[in-house]
Amino acid sequence: MAAASFFKHLARPQAYICKDCIRYGAIARQARRAISDGWLRKTAEAEIAWKEQSKLIGAGEKQSTLAVLEERGFIKDIAGGRDELDNLMTNKRIGAYVGVDPTAPSLHVGHLLPLMALFWMYLHGFGCTTLLGGATAKVGDPSGRLSARDAQKADSQKMNMIAMHVQLKKLWSNVDALAGRFGYQKEWAWKRALLNNNAWLNKLGITEVLRDLGPGLRLGTMLAKDTVKTRLEKGDGMSFAEFCYPLLQSWDWWHMYQANGIQLQIGGSDQYGNICAGMDAINYMRKTYHAPHLREGLDGPLMAPFGFTTPLLTTSSGEKFGKSAGNAIWLDPEMLSSFDLYGFFVKSSDDDIERYLKLFTFIPLPQIKLVMTHHMTQPEQRHAQHLVAKEFVSLVHGVPAAEKAEKEHKALFAGGSKTLNLDALRNAPRNPGKASPSPQEDMSMSLNKFAPQVNAQNAPQKYTSLPKSLVMGSAFPQILYSAGLVSSRSEGHRLVSAQGAYVAGQPDGDSIGNSLNWSAMKHFETDKPQKYILDGNLLVVRVGKWNIRMCHILEDDDFEAQGLTCPGWEEFKEREKAKADAATGVGSSPLFPM
Repeated sequence: MAAASFFKHLARPQAYICKDCIRYGAIARQARRAISDGWLRKTAEAEIAWKEQSKLIGAGEKQSTLAVLEERGFIKDIAGGRDELDNLMTNKRIGAYVGVDPTAPSLHVGHLLPLMALFWMYLHGFGCTTLLGGATAKVGDPSGRLSARDAQKADSQKMNMIAMHVQLKKLWSNVDALAGRFGYQKEWAWKRALLNNNAWLNKLGITEVLRDLGPGLRLGTMLAKDTVKTRLEKGDGMSFAEFCYPLLQSWDWWHMYQANGIQLQIGGSDQYGNICAGMDAINYMRKTYHAPHLREGLDGPLMAPFGFTTPLLTTSSGEKFGKSAGNAIWLDPEMLSSFDLYGFFVKSSDDDIERYLKLFTFIPLPQIKLVMTHHMTQPEQRHAQHLVAKEFVSLVHGVPAAEKAEKEHKALFAGGSKTLNLDALRNAPRNPGKASPSPQEDMSMSLNKFAPQVNAQNAPQKYTSLPKSLVMGSAFPQILYSAGLVSSRSEGHRLVSAQGAYVAGQPDGDSIGNSLNWSAMKHFETDKPQKYILDGNLLVVRVGKWNIRMCHILEDDDFEAQGLTCPGWEEFKEREKAKADAATGVGSSPLFPM
């Protein structure tokens, strides 16, 4: 009995729990919520409403969500079958997601296409998630690139991640605010989330990924992908890290598939290969995942993953938009003001504007047709351009910012492209920005005190500052170059010769009433920029119809004391110094005159 009593009190080993069960338990705890009678009732009501809607769609009395997306131009390629995806979206309230890697401090216009498709799904009752790739950004997506991305410092990556997180939160908030204007009343079942893959990838061991997912990804299939073939044949090769990027993206989807019920991935036109790789990975995991209880309920056609891509954003002339193309239209108001973002759409071609209305606004299609009919009666008034500009700025910067930009723009251009409102010009705020030791790097000023100044050197703004000596001693081609309206003095010279550049006012600063006339720049010796200076310190120039720059003229000492710069400033100073030295004879000798 003594022996039995002794063994009874000995410590016993605890039950073994594998890592997969621990992870599954963590996922379950994250998704768990307090279940009440009210929650059960609302869930049942939402399910009944969805089934009723499915019946209406099946009977042809209501348009399916996929058909809505197709009609507005969001669909390029569908992975998994068009009819199968339409059936799934009609019969089940699935989850969908769009992923964005924070490789820059801001989203740009090109990011909005897949996000707008996601927003439309949200307005139609689907669970929608935006995924910030805090972990995958450290590797870099090779899709659509011929060379590897430049390595970023850890602090830059962190600041980019913070900036995009705030930006995405604001976008979702603005979507909720705009939805009601077009008859979309928020329902209890609407769900949205903003996640960061740092939360799971930073805790994941590479052996687990290779053990669970690696066997399902065949090397031949991965090497046959267009991204890999293009880089190997036409680019500078591909690193092993970039080659494994689809593996990490696939794991992201698998994690959210389990935890959030996400069955649909939406991506840009270059993401089709990654989406297909993710679908293959999920289908493989559904069949082979080694924890049987985690595979329960994952079989059947209504649990299959799907994906689609949005078309590449281009103008009617075929011009691309994006960071890689070098002409990204940033959405951060500190990198591109609301006024300039508004102006970008106002100067859009008539051939593009109907497409932009469908892609970048929540305006119903019948109303868009009416807008275009009205627009074509007086296309010079640019009614459709102003509408899409206001709606877009409302979405990304908020309604107050859009209304202010609209008011400023219409006040300045009340006379169209022929005159400029003088009072509006004088009342416009002048903020040339702060100094920066590294003007080549894109950065949001609110996150970094060393961010580039917002001037002609690095961002297409309506305001800039120029040193007085440069304005007084230069011809118009130099002014256009220093103001950031052209890429070189020779381009400025060609533009002036073609009469495609303008200056506001009359020679010697005279004006008629409250309006300034736009005059075509000329190469005449008597037609100098200093003759058009307004109020002693303002020069307003324009390229084309709408690309305007207000140049605040500062004394040279003040300009440099503020740490400001502009294209061609250093070269101008060197030329002036050489002239002064030549005039005074400095550096010359009787035998070797300069």
